Amino acid sequence: MATTRTATTNWEGSLMEGAGKVNLDSSGLGTFDLTWPSRAEAPDGRTSPEELIAAAHSACFSMALSHGLAGAGTPPESVETSADVTFQPGQGITGIVLKVRARVPGLTAEGFQEAATTAKENCPVSKALAGAPISLEAELLD
Repeated sequence: MATTRTATTNWEGSLMEGAGKVNLDSSGLGTFDLTWPSRAEAPDGRTSPEELIAAAHSACFSMALSHGLAGAGTPPESVETSADVTFQPGQGITGIVLKVRARVPGLTAEGFQEAATTAKENCPVSKALAGAPISLEAELLD
């Protein structure tokens, strides 16, 4: 069954001097402030499109990896993923680095690297972001 999630942004003013608020409509989790400086300089308590993409990508990848590992008979005890999304003004998103650390009993380091690579290539957010270079750093914890 297909699902649709919605977020709404209200922006006021020009790009450089203006400000906006993004609301997570579907979940009702809240409204978050954003500005050009929070995107291109320092966050200062506000978010950016790239941070929201990083959140989506780290969550999607973790879910895809967990699913793949469980399907192969080696369910993880834990998966922790961060996503670094780099934005360069005038160029856009220039790269994404996924960093994952996981505890997976009974899995070799080679098997983990393979599972992590498969998850990176097949998670829906990775596919949606295919126009940006995506790299992976994967560490299997003891």
